[in-house]
Amino acid sequence: MNICVFCSAADLDDRYVTPARQFAELIGKGGHALVWGGSDAGLMKVMADGVQEAGGKLIGVSVEFLAHKAREGADEMVVTKDLAERKAQMLARADAIVIMVGGMGTLDEATEILELRKHGLHTKPVVLLNTAGFYDGLKEQFQRMESEGFLPLPLTDLVFFAADAVGALAYLEEKAGVQA
Repeated sequence: MNICVFCSAADLDDRYVTPARQFAELIGKGGHALVWGGSDAGLMKVMADGVQEAGGKLIGVSVEFLAHKAREGADEMVVTKDLAERKAQMLARADAIVIMVGGMGTLDEATEILELRKHGLHTKPVVLLNTAGFYDGLKEQFQRMESEGFLPLPLTDLVFFAADAVGALAYLEEKAGVQA
């Protein structure tokens, strides 16, 4: 399974790095591929290192203005002209999507992926990996949107909130019909 991970390129605290490393190892050991923003910095590097060290494949999708930060030695590296094309290419190469901790770019990616899913433009499972309660506020906002009628389908049909890496991967493998 090709698992697209949207996450930060920033260097982060161990409370975020350790679970990311665990998730990356699970992806690699499971024989899955990581589709990611292609960067060799921050949490993106942690994910790429962990997947590669555990025997998984790396499919990077960078963007022209960040190509100088692209990881050397990825199994595949695509460079797009802009961020919109980058998101489209990442989604096209993925069987499933995981949104990890991140800043404005990650939030943009998350909302676009969920909006496309809401409209039926993709049916790939989406997981918000809620490391250290990072997305508690967003989950609350989504629940309010659902309860007040802003979502045309149940929140559980849009996204699964996972508390940890094991739960995230188990959900994705179940949805994809992968035998553990």
